[in-house]
Amino acid sequence: MKPLIILIVVFAAALAGIRIGTGIVDYAFAGRIAMSAMLLFTAIGHVKFLKGMSRMLPSWIPAKRLFIHATGIIEIAAAAGLHFSSLRAMTAWLLILFFILILPANINAAMQRLNYETGVHDGPGPRYLLFRIPMQLFLIAWVYVFAVLEAA
Repeated sequence: MKPLIILIVVFAAALAGIRIGTGIVDYAFAGRIAMSAMLLFTAIGHVKFLKGMSRMLPSWIPAKRLFIHATGIIEIAAAAGLHFSSLRAMTAWLLILFFILILPANINAAMQRLNYETGVHDGPGPRYLLFRIPMQLFLIAWVYVFAVLEAA
């Protein structure tokens, strides 16, 4: 929920800031700023909640902590890549793939009732997926609209 709030609040603030600063309403730029802010916010979680996020991964994945750090670095790189016109389309498509690939970890965590912030099994459980799956689709659509279509 927090990443979604950051996405929407930063989008509104960026739209207002761009409008005040340039006199132009640039939805795509504001959308990329908002996605970047959200990605930077979630990347912090890869350090702050390392233990819990490591437990989200299936048991067959080795070096879970390294994997979580790597995905945080991917989020930081994507946050930057969205702002370079030469990298925008590739970054956007890779980010869409990333959002698809992390969904199983979220499903796994929900099925285990894992609270990724604490690393214990007192989370909301499968009902969390009623929010998470639509949010994941929303994030994919967001990147597509504000980065893929803009780069085309």
